[in-house]
Amino acid sequence: MTALIETLETPDGPFTIVSDAGNVLASGWTSNADAVVARIHVSLRPRDIVPGATDAAAAVRAYYVGDLSAIDAVPVRQHGTAMQRDGWAALRRISPGRPLSYTELAAAVGHPAAVRAAASICARNAPALFVPCHRVLRGDGSLGGFAWGLDVKRQLLAREAAAAPH
Repeated sequence: MTALIETLETPDGPFTIVSDAGNVLASGWTSNADAVVARIHVSLRPRDIVPGATDAAAAVRAYYVGDLSAIDAVPVRQHGTAMQRDGWAALRRISPGRPLSYTELAAAVGHPAAVRAAASICARNAPALFVPCHRVLRGDGSLGGFAWGLDVKRQLLAREAAAAPH
């Protein structure tokens, strides 16, 4: 199957989406297609990727004009262990403006002592934004890491905090 790749301009910089049959395989804040494709697990990596309009782009545009829930229904596909899949599902349940700590994410996955595994779940998340790993912080409230840079993570969290119901 041939996958589509599309890069949009956002307030946080270029955002590239790789989509296969309507499922986002990977995405991130870069115009470097290779960097986004490299995040796709080898078992899911498409052989052919061509430029085109993705269904997910509309959700990104809606998110950036204030509809923070627009990303929630976008289908994604990732390959991982049962714990990783549970973690990615838990990330999708985090409400905008209400980030969790890595410890809270580990507990949400049913493994409260697996804080490093929770951090790894975030680090291995390929469809960034649609699986909002940016909504996880260190226990002390500091940002921790983010594949697309701490400035982007900070801006996403600030945007969500400002728009989320209090």
